[in-house]
Amino acid sequence: MPDVVDRRNGASRFSLKADGRSHPLENALALATFAVGMVAIVTGLITVTHVIGAWAGLAGVGMGLYSQMISATTAQRFFTVIGLTAAFVGMGMSVAHGGFVP
Repeated sequence: MPDVVDRRNGASRFSLKADGRSHPLENALALATFAVGMVAIVTGLITVTHVIGAWAGLAGVGMGLYSQMISATTAQRFFTVIGLTAAFVGMGMSVAHGGFVP
């Protein structure tokens, strides 16, 4: 991803707006999908939190699919795919531990 990393003075800086334009909705959705996916996978690993993990996973999958559809840059897609995968795996583990209801 050479278009995402800015190497000036030997320092690397990661940016979600690789094309130079601001995409506030797309950036927010990509980071929210990533965050919800992490919540889903962590709560999916814990048996007693299967309800939170299942609902967070379902929300993360839906949000991730929409975010992937409207994403504008490669960095947004990168975070979206990681979050989407984590949400799906977390939802699967949560369903295996008991599902959507207590």
